[in-house]
Amino acid sequence: MAFLDKDFLLTNAPAKALFHQYADGLPIIDFHCHLNPQEIYENKNFKNMTRIWINEGTYGDHYKWRLERANGVPEKLITGDGDDYEKFLAWADTMANAFGNPVFEWTHLELKRFFGIDEVLNRHTAPMIWKKANALLQTPAFKPQALIKNSNVQVVCTTDDPASDLHYQKLLAAQDPGFKVLPAMRPDKLVHIEAAGFGQYLEELSQQAQIQIGSFAALQTALEQRFQYFNDIGGRLSDHGLDAFHFVEASSDELDAILAKGVRNEKLTAKELDQYRTMLIETLMRLNKRFNWTMQFHVNAARNLSLPGYRSTGADTGYDAMGTQPDIVGEFRKLFTAMDNDGEMPKVIFYSLNPNDWMAAATMMQSFVGQGDTQHLQLGAAWWFNDTAEGMTQQLRTYAEQSLLPHFVGMLTDSRSFLSYPRHEYFRRVLCNFYGELIEQGRVPNDLATIGQVVQNISYYNARNYFGFFDQKD
Repeated sequence: MAFLDKDFLLTNAPAKALFHQYADGLPIIDFHCHLNPQEIYENKNFKNMTRIWINEGTYGDHYKWRLERANGVPEKLITGDGDDYEKFLAWADTMANAFGNPVFEWTHLELKRFFGIDEVLNRHTAPMIWKKANALLQTPAFKPQALIKNSNVQVVCTTDDPASDLHYQKLLAAQDPGFKVLPAMRPDKLVHIEAAGFGQYLEELSQQAQIQIGSFAALQTALEQRFQYFNDIGGRLSDHGLDAFHFVEASSDELDAILAKGVRNEKLTAKELDQYRTMLIETLMRLNKRFNWTMQFHVNAARNLSLPGYRSTGADTGYDAMGTQPDIVGEFRKLFTAMDNDGEMPKVIFYSLNPNDWMAAATMMQSFVGQGDTQHLQLGAAWWFNDTAEGMTQQLRTYAEQSLLPHFVGMLTDSRSFLSYPRHEYFRRVLCNFYGELIEQGRVPNDLATIGQVVQNISYYNARNYFGFFDQKD
């Protein structure tokens, strides 16, 4: 089999038929990503391949940065102020050692699908690839909006702080670029009450909500206002990075005291942090339920492990790892049981960076799906370090064995790059291969029309219907 030929990742005849006849070319619902809405709106051509592919300052693809550091590339040629072409050559050198890593496959899929380049990237081919790709990047077809639209993307959900005015999402809605750019609320700054700037942030949130936040009850009212604001602009999801979580409830008086300490930047005990975060998450779950949003939990990550790296390049720059909190699903089980008892269980997608959590999470969530709709709670796609052919297959198998995989909402991009959409193709190939193997093993009917519809639903239609992006009047 040739490298990245038309049947790569498809190891059997049913898989090939499912992909080519049913999955290939379907639209994309990108319901979780980190694209910058300002960049989408301003719609400027990128200067060169380094700027769109590797970094623009400390904004870029930390999947690539990790591999470059492992290859001995100096930080000046990763996130630093080194020459753009030298950075590109350093990435080409890294690719020469990346066989077996999914980033190697994604890199060449992007070259092939966007630029029509079939050559393998290395130092020998780099000059030709640099010249050809850079010339294309200066054309209208390679502006951000065209890249999104030509990738057949119908919805992009950005990641936005509750205090955001969503200025660029509103401008894009008025502009109508041919796809929706909708906000998804991510309250990280609100979660981190221990951070030095928490008091200043709370004042910013107060101003946006036009509610003075002097108590936890006032904070709840302010969040309700922000949910309404996001909802009116088309927001249908929230997202919550809870790297660790312990369920500890608290009274109103306790919460007011904790909030006051956070504003004054006084040291909080571990119990106080757990109490605040538990009750904040309960508040957010109730609001997600009220507005019929989907709540995403991204859990069990260990972030910013290199303190020198964090100090020099900031958060989300590649110094992260899989988390190891062994009881995290058990702590969420307490949360879900409490919310279910109150009738306040929203739609939830639960992602753990530690695959050891997947079985526990899938069986736990299956206890709460009976909310009168289809697959109210879902085991999220293989995420981050699990975003490999093997990781995706393991997640699909776990979901299928413990619930109803045909209801799964499928892949998300989770990327800061406008060139990442071939990852959906990659997922769809893995999905087709998964079902193709079940057909070959005699475990599901050899009925391509029926299984093909399942593949199409997971690839596109389930996400379109589950989130309600097209329910509002345009």
